[in-house]
Amino acid sequence: MTYKKYTILSFLIYAIAFFAPSFAMTIEQSLIILTISYIFGAAALIFLYKKQTIKLPFEESKMSWGRIVSLGLVGIFLAIVLQNVMLTIELYFGGQIESENTNNIMGLISKQPLVMLAVAVGGPIMEEFVFRRAILGSVTRKSNVWLGVIVSSLLFALIHQDGHLLLYGALGAFFSLQYLITGSIWTSIITHVGMNSLVVIVNLIVETMGIQVP
Repeated sequence: MTYKKYTILSFLIYAIAFFAPSFAMTIEQSLIILTISYIFGAAALIFLYKKQTIKLPFEESKMSWGRIVSLGLVGIFLAIVLQNVMLTIELYFGGQIESENTNNIMGLISKQPLVMLAVAVGGPIMEEFVFRRAILGSVTRKSNVWLGVIVSSLLFALIHQDGHLLLYGALGAFFSLQYLITGSIWTSIITHVGMNSLVVIVNLIVETMGIQVP
């Protein structure tokens, strides 16, 4: 399989999973479809990744699995720190601390708890394979690796559509650096899944206990 074909199929799988819920007749149906499409989309992208054999230049010197997992786990907490730093900067320049994307997600989870699987697992896995493995990889193969980081991070920020461009752009760049340094997409996947899971769990605890966040 050529890298071009791999990239096109990755986009196609992601688009199907992303837009599938919009064809539902009711909100209940759309939430079930969202969960199923995101999980199957993630599984399909993993299968596609395993089937293709072309390696990117920085994947040639992949770290050991022990380091990949360790740096992925450490990255969860670094990503949370980065998130808070970016939010502080955005607030300084007149931004808002609330994330419309996060609020919408928590609203969906309150209606259908299974959506948590889509948000914490399916979504992050698909985003890493599309924005890092496919987009960053495609740009890197034709141009400079840092241009790939910029393009993939900018598109990653725009897809979230909640005004926090600096926040999501910085996270996208961080995930990209993890990928480049370790030579494995699984590092950023571990961090992304872990960070999303932690954010969802914390928000659920806050809502359950009725804690008022300033």
